[in-house]
Amino acid sequence: MSRVGGIVDKIAGLIGDGLLTPGERLLSVRAGAVEHGVSKNTMAEAYDRLVALGYLEAKQGSGYYVARVRRAAAGQQSPHIAEAVDFVSLLREQLEQTYAVRIGDGRPPPSWTERFEMASPPRFMAATRGLAAEHGYGSPWGFLPLRERLALTLGERSIKASPDQILLTQGANHALDLVARQMLEPGDTVLVDSPGYYPLFGKLRLSRVAMVGVQRRPDGPDLDELEASAAAHKPKLFFTQSLAHNPTGGSLTPAVAHRLLQIAGRHGFHVVEDDPFADVLPVSSPRLAALDQLERVIYVGTFSKTLSASLRVGYVAARRPLIDRLCDVKMLTVVSTSDYVERIVYGFIASGNYLRHLRKLRTRIEEHTERAVPALGRLGLRLPPAATGGYYLWGELPGHVDEQALTRRAAERGIFLAPGTLFRPSRVPAAPALRINVAYADDPLFTRFLEEELGRDRG
Repeated sequence: MSRVGGIVDKIAGLIGDGLLTPGERLLSVRAGAVEHGVSKNTMAEAYDRLVALGYLEAKQGSGYYVARVRRAAAGQQSPHIAEAVDFVSLLREQLEQTYAVRIGDGRPPPSWTERFEMASPPRFMAATRGLAAEHGYGSPWGFLPLRERLALTLGERSIKASPDQILLTQGANHALDLVARQMLEPGDTVLVDSPGYYPLFGKLRLSRVAMVGVQRRPDGPDLDELEASAAAHKPKLFFTQSLAHNPTGGSLTPAVAHRLLQIAGRHGFHVVEDDPFADVLPVSSPRLAALDQLERVIYVGTFSKTLSASLRVGYVAARRPLIDRLCDVKMLTVVSTSDYVERIVYGFIASGNYLRHLRKLRTRIEEHTERAVPALGRLGLRLPPAATGGYYLWGELPGHVDEQALTRRAAERGIFLAPGTLFRPSRVPAAPALRINVAYADDPLFTRFLEEELGRDRG
């Protein structure tokens, strides 16, 4: 730990233990430097950090004092905030921790998207020459040429949407947040896939929205359960991923899609269809938005899964009155998205580089999936009948396996796993399972670990 960090921890501890009380004056920078055996610059930096963290207050010409408004301890968080944070624990692991093997990661390996790192966008930007650039916020709707290109893309998927029905966002998560902010109030009820997209669960908890899980089957949501839940809970929305579902990897069939929309019409709820892998899936795949033509379906897409997670560009398409309101919410919360980054994405597309990248990405997904499915089956995991083009497989473990204990033992070996419980809105344990990223599924460290673990359990 650095000297500054040591001082910060020591003073914060004294405040936390009540040995330094609110309003109490601390030693001057000079005296504090002598006390701690450091330079004045080091001491000043430590005090500044404590001010930034809320432990101290700085008074001009007087010195540093213990803050009179005490910082809230972790245990003092509001229950709904604590629950929301708990739902994104897996995301924290993905963003902050370092593992040798990342079986549970939601992203592809860097090598699959390395050519699109931010270090090399200028050569793709040639496609945007002649398009006036402003050094302001840009349009709150997002970069118009990209929205026009997305309108064509949606048309290829049989979804009729004009550019003014498309709002650019900071990825799919931002789009989902805008929809939730606009359409839901605290105390409302929504339906969600179970297992399903865990960052969404945290977002809904944070908004104090009640979630009811609908069992996800290989061919889509359990429609009998969907109908019963809709009748019992009167939901406003149903959030679902129709294709290459996260975390199970399955896709709904046309028959399921048709009946799902009938249920939505009977019970008066809207469907939010998240389609993050659309660009690597067939355009003819059975999308709810194509059947419904955005009457009751709100369609969400993103480039984060197929281009780069660091290029935070996504979009939401809906009927014009709703998309107008979503744009208003966007302006109130983030003002606008990055015109510069949107131009980079448009440049990738217009230059033809994105299309060439997608061809390679599809091949990689297919090859890794073909290797992963039989290998995992031999290890004792039960897999869905068929994977449908995304990054994920849902591996059901033998019923006696403790998935949480398995995850902890894997972490000790440098292996990052995503246990199935985290993908269930109720967090109630069910059949033990893992979400498996096909890119890492045949890693020898992982396969050897799983073989040892399941062999030991059988023994």
